[in-house]
This record gives sequence, C-alpha cells and structure tokens, in this order.
Amino acid sequence: MRRPTSTVGVLDVGCFSAHLLVVDAERGSPRDPVHSHKIRLRLDKSYDDSGSLTRDGIEAVAGAVAAIRRRAARVGVSLPDVIPFATSSIRDAANADEIVRQVARRTGVTLRRFTGTQEARLAYLAARRWFGWSAGALTVLDVGGGTVELAAGDADRPLVARSLPYGARTLTALGTDAEGRADLERLIRAALPADELAVLVGGRAIGCSKVFQQLARLADAPALRAADLDRWIPRLARLSARRRAKLPGISRHRAEQSLAGAVAARALMGVTGHDRVEISPWSTKEGLLLTLLEPGHHEAIAGVA
Repeated sequence: MRRPTSTVGVLDVGCFSAHLLVVDAERGSPRDPVHSHKIRLRLDKSYDDSGSLTRDGIEAVAGAVAAIRRRAARVGVSLPDVIPFATSSIRDAANADEIVRQVARRTGVTLRRFTGTQEARLAYLAARRWFGWSAGALTVLDVGGGTVELAAGDADRPLVARSLPYGARTLTALGTDAEGRADLERLIRAALPADELAVLVGGRAIGCSKVFQQLARLADAPALRAADLDRWIPRLARLSARRRAKLPGISRHRAEQSLAGAVAARALMGVTGHDRVEISPWSTKEGLLLTLLEPGHHEAIAGVA
C-alpha cells in the first residue's frame, strides 16, 4: 500500500479496543480513512479492588499497541505521525502513570491523556462537524466507561464542557440498577452551575458515543427518545448480561454495562431537558482527527499530559 503524501492519525486506547484511524490530510475527512485497524480489549475485567489496572490488563494494552504499531508499519504509516491517547479507562486508573510507563517501555509509544473536559470539547467539535455549522445550538452528550461528558454551544467551540465520573463501567461497579436514575440526576445537577445548566438545556441534543448508538439500535430508531429508554431500562434490568447480548445493538463485550449505560443516558436527558437525542457516529477520536487537520493544531492539543 503506497502511503499518501500527508497523513494524520490517532490511536485511541479505550476500555474495549485499541483503534488506529489514519486519514489523508489532503482530503481531510474522517469519513474516508486510508487505514483503520482495531484490536479488542476487555479492560473492564482487569481492575483490582483499589481501582488499578492489573498486570494482565497492562500486558493486554501493551500487546495491542505493539500489534498496531507492527500493522501500521506494514501499511506505511509511521506512528510518529499518529497521536496515541488513552481514555478514562487508563487515565482514571489508580496506577495510570505506571500503565503509561510500562506501555512506553514495551512499545516505544507514550500514551497521552486528555482530561475529561478536553474530551468533551473534542466530542463537541466532532458532532458540530457531523451535523454542520448550520445546525444551531448543540448539546452534546457522551456516555463513556468511566465518565460522562456534556458540552454545549452554538459556535465552533462549546460554551460549556464538563466531565463527570458517572460512566457505564463506574455505575456498574457501584451496582446501579433501574431505580438509580433519580439519584444520578441529582448528582449531575449538583455538579453543574446554574448558568452552565441553562446552556445545556437550550441546544439540540446529540449523543456521540457507542452507548447512544447501541441504544438507538436497540430502540430501532434513528434517534433515541426518552420513552424508548423508559421502556427498555426495566427490561434490561430483568435480563442477565448473556441475554442482553442477544438483543439488537447490545454487543457481547458491552452487555454487562448496558443497563448502567442506559440509566446514564436517561439521566443526562433528564438533566438537560431533552426528550430526543440524535445520534452522531463521530466522537472524541474523530474530534481529535479534525483538530489535527487544522492549521496550528499543535497549539490545539497542547496541555495533554
């Protein structure tokens, strides 16, 4: 495979996969990548009681990054041209620094760690570009494994960007059930100043995570409605993870967290006052790619640990 004249790429290391996505900078769109390669991970099974990623978990991350580096070399992509970053599954682990050191020692790749707020901004940019500049005010909601992100505004940059520790993996570990939505809504409201909440309430709601995508597929609808979740959350609560995995839209590796993800999504909709959430297939990874395609992108990603 001949390498394009100029490429940019990201290596997104998350709870369930390590995903390399590379685009041609001259064409400049994540819609048409020149290379995409994903390796499955199951970091949700690899935390100890202290919140640290276990040795097996670190080995899995290092192995996936090393395999992707070899794959990239075979297709002519140099990892120095790629921004490697870790999501909250690594960023918020009790031994995050050790994970980054061990992966760098094993692979030569140093994983960067965006803050939750930076991830919220990148997700907002991705949704803004997906729906277009004429879409008006947007409220972007993202349910991840460790955290949820909220961002809102009516321009290229959000007026509000927040990250809160109520992701699907976190809530599952806490034993959140179908009745947990009201408590979760109270916690989210308490974390948001009134002026920020007013902005979040005003926009067109966009869901930009695998959780929202899979819930919309479960509801068999192009957009996710509050009524869909009110109907499905009790059903999910009655099913084992194995039976949930047989439902449309619920992947086997996300089945255990699917109830908590649905509760988190419904709580975000309740707090922001939205009965309907449209779905964006782009999120943080694509937002970072879009940033890399812009002039002066080195300043835009400054501040990454």
